[in-house]
Amino acid sequence: PESYMVEGHSVHRVAHRHRTNLVGGKFKATSPNGRFSAGAAMITTLTFAAIEAVGKNLFAFFGDMSSPHVVHVHFGMSGAWSIHPLSSAPPPTPTTRLRLEGPDNSGNPVVVDLSAMTCNYGDISLYNEKRAKLGEDPLRADVNPERLWGKVSASKKPIGALLMDQSYFTGPGNIYRAEILLKAGVHPEVKGIDLTRTKFDSIWYHTVDLLRRGYESGSIITVDEEDQKRKPGLRRYIYNSSKCGKCGGRVESWNMAGRTCYACQNCQSREGKGKGDDVVKEEGEKKKVHEPFNSHCAKDDVGTRLERGGAKILTIPEIRNVLSTTYGVFPSRGVKKSELVEMLNGLRAPKVNAFDAAREKVSAGEARNVEHVAELSAVQAKDVKGEMKEGLRTPKGKIRKPLNVKPERKKRKLEGN
Repeated sequence: PESYMVEGHSVHRVAHRHRTNLVGGKFKATSPNGRFSAGAAMITTLTFAAIEAVGKNLFAFFGDMSSPHVVHVHFGMSGAWSIHPLSSAPPPTPTTRLRLEGPDNSGNPVVVDLSAMTCNYGDISLYNEKRAKLGEDPLRADVNPERLWGKVSASKKPIGALLMDQSYFTGPGNIYRAEILLKAGVHPEVKGIDLTRTKFDSIWYHTVDLLRRGYESGSIITVDEEDQKRKPGLRRYIYNSSKCGKCGGRVESWNMAGRTCYACQNCQSREGKGKGDDVVKEEGEKKKVHEPFNSHCAKDDVGTRLERGGAKILTIPEIRNVLSTTYGVFPSRGVKKSELVEMLNGLRAPKVNAFDAAREKVSAGEARNVEHVAELSAVQAKDVKGEMKEGLRTPKGKIRKPLNVKPERKKRKLEGN
């Protein structure tokens, strides 16, 4: 069976949660499993100054931001950075690399546990080195689609490989690759150099749209509302399926750079242009391809600061500019900065909290090894699952199956792959 990385939308959710609840506080830092002892000693009792997500990478900044200590995190397959009330915090596990203890921004004592595949520490040069190797993150305010188009259009690699290459598209993983290309009508084997600009714009539109959906809901559900009505319980169109959820056609699967790649024989053209070229037009004017989370009128450093520290570190004119250019919101004169900050942070916040996202996955029968909530520890996720199962019990004690939920099809090797 395939292994599944924590994808970019989940990392951004962790960053938002910690920025809201922890940034600005001071915490005692320890390394329960001893694998991050030096890093914990470096940041203990320093101010948790900022946190920033770049695709699947998370950067936490401690101390003075003019010369911060930086912790770099990559969750890998099953990592999490969870917040627990002190009174109900579980004991650390063998995978707990970092534990923070102290009051959150509401003054409540909390325990914050990190388990991750990668956990490094250093100064700002660590951030600069890692950031320079990463590409365009569709969920960031400082994203530059034009720069990405320049790289993609010059590459002889297939677009299926480029979507998984974090130096190009930063954040999407294998589930997103399958669904983005299906919705854009592009076969994964089409080379970047052969893509038309219209086709690239369609790919970028769906990349932003689907990761934005994932960020807001906490779940990778790529099926559009009209198709959900037609096929209740359908979560994805072609990923891990033998038939396309859009047209019912055959789905091919094959290995691309060590990962299973999927394509619908009917919906996805092998040409640089073809089916799906009108997707962008159907969604509106072409400029809307780059609209979500982009602030074209703001300077790049504004977007970067917004991602790192939230709205409160921007000036009033900068906040107003982001609100108007990105969200079409024009606050009246005289609105206080605190109100503008709350307004912008609210627009950028996930719409579904971590526990409700976990409940949705349980009710849909989603396996945790396919997608899990990186904001919750294994204990918290297990508690949600137990709570949900108890709620689904019949009077005789049997588990009642959730309504309108179909289990994912088992992957089937198809002829001709």
